[in-house]
Amino acid sequence: MQEVIDSHCHLDFPKFNRDRDEVIERARNSGVVEMVNSGIDLKTNTSTLALAKQYDFIHPTIGLSPLVVSHYGNEVADEILLQLEQHAAESVGIGEAGLDYHYYKEDREREHQKEYFQKVIEIAESYDKPLVIHGREAEEDCFAMVRNLDKVIFHCYGGSVDTAAMITDAGYYISIPTIVCFSEHHRSIAENVPLDRILIETDSPYLSPRKGRNEPAFVRDTLPVIAEAQGMEEDKVAKATLKNTRSVFDL
Repeated sequence: MQEVIDSHCHLDFPKFNRDRDEVIERARNSGVVEMVNSGIDLKTNTSTLALAKQYDFIHPTIGLSPLVVSHYGNEVADEILLQLEQHAAESVGIGEAGLDYHYYKEDREREHQKEYFQKVIEIAESYDKPLVIHGREAEEDCFAMVRNLDKVIFHCYGGSVDTAAMITDAGYYISIPTIVCFSEHHRSIAENVPLDRILIETDSPYLSPRKGRNEPAFVRDTLPVIAEAQGMEEDKVAKATLKNTRSVFDL
């Protein structure tokens, strides 16, 4: 069985409250040797850090979702920025953070997101941490803003193949989510991204390749799809994505 890493999940979210330990055990039994669990706001950053203390194979990133910035406003966002500063050293990365143009169409709203994303970028840079980007329908603007950083992961990437090429040419990583199992667009991304720039993720509990809730064990479902898209053996994809994830997060 190939060893793999789920590079982005949310095991601390309420959908796992009734069976979290079993979900984690299922992942480990299926060859998911490590998991990167990402915070998005004050509460989940705290629970992510706590979960990582409980399991030495779960690694925390702490973030500020653009949806939180737009929905809750500056006071909440400022409090989260302070939290990121205080706990950056305990995390393997900063994020998820970025821009979300899917729900927010007005220039004023988007500029507000950019203002806070820039502050998160500065925190990632000052603590020398990789930045995990949430860039929904805003991939190009996110890319333009992070060009000075060394380590960047575009989480759950769904942008254009051309933008993906610019991202990987800059030495950054594209994370392929489990929806690659049923999305032609994501399959075309998987086909074109260089193997040494790919990570794999579930974004659990979302985006399940099977019915119902997603979970880290299902990250394995991406292997045959990416392998076929790249024209290579599954084992090679597993080894490369494992190496890439450990490298970018310094695991």
